[in-house]
Amino acid sequence: MNAHQIVEAVLFASDAPLTADEIARADESLDEDQVEQAIRFLGAEYDDAERSFQIVEIAEGYQILTRPEFAPYLERFDNVPRPSRLSGPALETLAIIAYRQPLGRIEIEYIRGVGAAGVLKTLQDRELIDVVGRAEGLGRPVLYGTTQKFLEHFGLKSLEDLPRPEELPVVLRERMPLGPEESGSEEAPAGQPAEDGDLPAEEGNLPAEDGDLPAAEGNLPAAESDLPAAEGSEGGDAGGAEGSPDADDGMRPAE
Repeated sequence: MNAHQIVEAVLFASDAPLTADEIARADESLDEDQVEQAIRFLGAEYDDAERSFQIVEIAEGYQILTRPEFAPYLERFDNVPRPSRLSGPALETLAIIAYRQPLGRIEIEYIRGVGAAGVLKTLQDRELIDVVGRAEGLGRPVLYGTTQKFLEHFGLKSLEDLPRPEELPVVLRERMPLGPEESGSEEAPAGQPAEDGDLPAEEGNLPAEDGDLPAAEGNLPAAESDLPAAEGSEGGDAGGAEGSPDADDGMRPAE
């Protein structure tokens, strides 16, 4: 058997991408250069013969896959394996991890504004992400990153095949570590309640302004209270004036 046949047999039997080094283990006479050469030969042969399958470089390895134009025919059969669909939240979380890995659950939740524990569990069960380390912060939270299965699922050779960062929203393009100020603004996801919560504070000033009215009206009794004091003084003066005859009368007996 020649190298081309051995490489073809190994790729045909494998249900996952294989690197040149892994394929070379099939026979002692093979090395990586021979494997690479055999792959190029087989790829050209498949193209010239217009075969329904091809050798695809995927997930940092090689795999024999059917050509995309034959997908409508294969979809008619239930026994043909097909990748499972991901929900919107799962895709959002996976995109954040792919572009900003490694990162922890708190940062993911900070970006999305909702809890991510359930979605992370689903992505781990599907082997699209995995724990790749631990952060140095308090409690040393786990950090997540994508896996080889992630590259296979989306047909990528490597993470470098992802869309360029400048084509993405800022939230994925720029990595902004959580700091003291940002951790305080972590309530921003609850940002709408926080913004709405400012309204009662502004409305709360109204009672304070209305409260000034009683204080202003409270001055009226104080002003009116001056009247009795004024009348009292007049009465006192009148009493003093009228009391002076009494005083004179009081002096008469002394006479």
